[in-house]
Amino acid sequence: MIICHCNRISVEEIEDVITGFLKEDPWQLIVPLQVYHALEKKGKCCGCLPNVVKIIVKTVETYHQKHNTPKAEIISLVDRINEKHQSCITARRLMRQKRRNVA
Repeated sequence: MIICHCNRISVEEIEDVITGFLKEDPWQLIVPLQVYHALEKKGKCCGCLPNVVKIIVKTVETYHQKHNTPKAEIISLVDRINEKHQSCITARRLMRQKRRNVA
C-alpha cells in the first residue's frame, strides 16, 4: 500500500528501512526525516507524516516483540516516540500561530 503519494513510498519500504535502523541500534529514536533520508526522498506535502509515525511505532513494537524485549521497555520506547511526535505537532501549531500574528 502506498503511504506517500508524492514520492510513491509504500508501507513495506518504510518498514524495511525502520527494521534496518533497529538492527543497527534497537533503542534508537526513529523519526520520519530519517526514513525519508534513507529512502533518498524529501517530504513534499508532508500529509503522510502522521501515518509514517504510526508505521514507525507499529514496526518498533513488532520488532521488539519478536526479539522478546520486556514489555515495560517496549512501552518506554513507544512513549518516547509519541512524545517526540507530540512536540513536533506543538511546534508546528506555534509556528502557524506566529505566522498569523505577523500577517
